[in-house]
Amino acid sequence: MSATLEALSQNLQEHLGDRVKSLKMLFGEVTIEVDSADYLAVMQTLRDEPALSFEELIDLCGVDYSAYGNVERVGKRFAAVSHLLSITRNWRLRVRCFAPDDDFPSLPSLTSVWNSVNWFEREAFDLYGIVFPGHDDLRRILTDYGFVGHPFRKDFPIAGYVEMRYDPEQQRVIYQPVTIEPREITPRIVREATYGNVDNA
Repeated sequence: MSATLEALSQNLQEHLGDRVKSLKMLFGEVTIEVDSADYLAVMQTLRDEPALSFEELIDLCGVDYSAYGNVERVGKRFAAVSHLLSITRNWRLRVRCFAPDDDFPSLPSLTSVWNSVNWFEREAFDLYGIVFPGHDDLRRILTDYGFVGHPFRKDFPIAGYVEMRYDPEQQRVIYQPVTIEPREITPRIVREATYGNVDNA
């Protein structure tokens, strides 16, 4: 392990204490996991503590761990994973926090800590259904306004639930149940028997 990662790990343990539920070092990066009750306070400390100095949140994404690694998961299903950058200290950190309720996943918004998280939280809400209380404009960002469900959840059907089309008779966009019938398509290659023969050129 490098001296930088060792220093980062020690600083995290010193300033966050038992609020860090796990600390792992893989592929030259440090990942910590925190409880949802400590999430906002931990993130504030990561930004404001001079020994840590994570000035920038460079990414936040939702994750559905229901079948992570093709293995049935035991434990909480939805998490928000953030990637932080300290320009002052020249180090990075990944923070994972699981939503306590799988039926209504919810984690505090980080917009009061880093305003760059605004659209990332909207994306996690849109694609995974994770709600971020404290976000002042939490609405869909990638799917249509009338979209039903959250398409990156592992139990979301590949064809979706509804489809949208323009109806020229009604002169408006309408929604209807999906009309795609599941079918297996076997590709077929059709070639002449003499394909590729130089003599036939």
